Amino acid sequence: MTYDERTTAREAFEPTRGFTGRARAADRDPRLPPGQYDARDGWPVLSAEVTPHLAAADWTFRVDGLVAAARTWSWDEAHALPGSEYRGDIHCVTSWSKFGVRFGGVSLDTFLAAARPLPTATHVVAYSHTGYTTSLPLADVTGGKAWIVWEYGDAPLPAEHGGPARLIVPHLYFWKSAKWIAGLRLLDRDEPGFWEQNGYHHRGDPWAEERYAGD
Repeated sequence: MTYDERTTAREAFEPTRGFTGRARAADRDPRLPPGQYDARDGWPVLSAEVTPHLAAADWTFRVDGLVAAARTWSWDEAHALPGSEYRGDIHCVTSWSKFGVRFGGVSLDTFLAAARPLPTATHVVAYSHTGYTTSLPLADVTGGKAWIVWEYGDAPLPAEHGGPARLIVPHLYFWKSAKWIAGLRLLDRDEPGFWEQNGYHHRGDPWAEERYAGD
């Protein structure tokens, strides 16, 4: 499901509060953050943009901004880096969570180590090949918290879920995990991205239920 520019942020990603009912505290899975439900039967497709048709051979990933050595990697160069994977849960602001997923790719720490962030860097803007942006504190994408991935389960990441490659930051709501990732720009300030400019929380911690500005 995609949303055009006429759709407001709140309409596009409004959690379905009340639709699934409230689970009794004794029955609630402790892996579920507040206001979430278990999307055990699928992985909903939600995008702010039309899904691009981006060939792996045309994909690149760049780290620039407040770094000592800006770098760009091709598909083959990224795949030559030491592999890493994430196994765990993901949570969407629309209120679904999915347990026990597996993504394969490269830890974002590996790319950042090559670019060498400057001491003044505090935030990143993740940007996509489509022009989508989202902002994150640098601390939320370092220390084994984020990955550039191109596999889901045992298969290539589907285009509708961000393939050929996407960012995943699984401890935050999934709009922070930019699909069709093109790069990271390191900054000394927070520079709100697409959804952050349209009423969403600047950080997006599912366990604190940081969905909208002011939450």
